Amino acid sequence: MPLQPRDRLIVALDLPSVKDADSMVERIGDAATFYKVGYQLAFAGGLSFVDNLIRAGKRVFLDMKLHDIENTVGKGVESVAKSGATFLTVHAYPQTMKAAVAARQGSSLKILAVTVLTSYDDIDLAEAGYATHVEALVARRAQQAQDAGVDGLVCSPEEASPLRLAVGNSMLFVTPGVRPKGKTLDRIDRSGDFTKENCVWVPLKTHARRRLRRAWITRRRMAA
Repeated sequence: MPLQPRDRLIVALDLPSVKDADSMVERIGDAATFYKVGYQLAFAGGLSFVDNLIRAGKRVFLDMKLHDIENTVGKGVESVAKSGATFLTVHAYPQTMKAAVAARQGSSLKILAVTVLTSYDDIDLAEAGYATHVEALVARRAQQAQDAGVDGLVCSPEEASPLRLAVGNSMLFVTPGVRPKGKTLDRIDRSGDFTKENCVWVPLKTHARRRLRRAWITRRRMAA
């Protein structure tokens, strides 16, 4: 059965305190069922607030973007799995993803891989030492995530269509950057300009589809 729109929209609780987050959840009421807790709220008492959300019948997306040695990642994932959270993010490095997938076994927790942060562009990658383009790195890490048994990907709305072609229908996609109409960001990123009204189906620009698809084909040929 297809999910209702309110169950597909994840509300980001990017707020400075549990009091603010609790107030927002109360105002939203039954209009949303899924909430994201990231660094800002997590380090302001938000991890205990996660328990409150789950007891209230809400689903929780812990956006922690874990990346560390395998044992550390595994122990962290085991703890998150016990919390009852629905989603947890990790950075899409092979060892990190494999450790996370192994540690969540036997639980309902789903692991989402962050391929390349949506605020990064080719210049950022070059400054970090990567001799490749964003599209190529996204494609490579998406394949590695699928091979590692990861449940889904965090990707920009514009990347969703070509990545769906690349990895098929077995993986979940979460697309950040969906915001109220007229709301702008401090920095333009790959999330583009997507509102809740057009986030269910993303009409990808032709040139972006071709570039990412080309990167995907190149990656497959190299692996062959």
